[in-house]
Amino acid sequence: MPSKTTPASIAAVAAHAGVSVATVSRVMNDLDGVRPPTRDKVLASVTALGYRMNHLARNLRTAASRLLLTMVPDVGNPFYSEIVRGIDSVAREHGYFVMLCDTGADEGRESAYFDLLRTHRADGAICLDPDTVQHALANESTALPWVACCEFDPGIAVPYVGVDNYRAAGDAVRHLIERGHRRIGLINSDQRYRYARERQRGYLDALQAAGLQAQAGWRRQVESLDYDAGKLATLQMMAQPDAPTAVFAVSDTLAIGVLSAMRQLNKRVPEDVAVIGFDDISLAAQSWPPLTTVAQPMRLLGETAAKLLLLRLADPEATVRGVLLDHHLVKRESS
Repeated sequence: MPSKTTPASIAAVAAHAGVSVATVSRVMNDLDGVRPPTRDKVLASVTALGYRMNHLARNLRTAASRLLLTMVPDVGNPFYSEIVRGIDSVAREHGYFVMLCDTGADEGRESAYFDLLRTHRADGAICLDPDTVQHALANESTALPWVACCEFDPGIAVPYVGVDNYRAAGDAVRHLIERGHRRIGLINSDQRYRYARERQRGYLDALQAAGLQAQAGWRRQVESLDYDAGKLATLQMMAQPDAPTAVFAVSDTLAIGVLSAMRQLNKRVPEDVAVIGFDDISLAAQSWPPLTTVAQPMRLLGETAAKLLLLRLADPEATVRGVLLDHHLVKRESS
């Protein structure tokens, strides 16, 4: 009998049940060829001894790993956490484990994680990296089971889920225009990301449609989505003559940095400067003032990505189409 500090082995389970190790393995892997009374006897021994199967060892021996990769460019960004929860909930319902991979939006690191697919140590992957990084994998889009989430290029033959970033950004800018603003600034992200390019295009076209000029000095591009980046960009933007009376930031983390800058400048929000963000992370409603933002269905994005991947795994030859989910404007006190 194993001690409380030593986990039971599969051999101990076999001896306890009076069967072979191979029989225990077949029961634990839910394979055919074991009579119901024998299966019940093995499961009773598993319970009695507290046996826990080593899934990692099993993965190395079998073609199906039951492991899905989730590749995220920045695990510290709260936007991604709710998406990962959605992926994990669907994966667990279908008997899969999820491994979170922080790629840093680096093509080499992403390719290294994809080696786990190439060597069958993972069954599939969900990629949230920039679409420009995904292009490096385009030649393997049909050979490897992966899907794109949030960031996608419809020209790559890979299932995807996201929102219409162009239309969503236009909705944000039109909201500010309806509030009477004519000088509207933009704090944008790294142009490697499709969402950054599309949200900038939506911003520019909404201004043009309203007969407003988009001054180059009212636009700032940052390399990270942290709060300090949004604050610094705002201080630079507001230091110029005829500074904007409204700021659209392409993420809530940047927008919360904008609010911090306005406090430092003794600017009232929204009386002096209106602020609007994007994503609707949980902190957006808790900021001061509460942040107006474009809400993405973050958990649903993750759930949908996982379901698309499972469809692809179930039938590699099937055509799995891309999905665009709805966004909506959440109006709070900052605008």
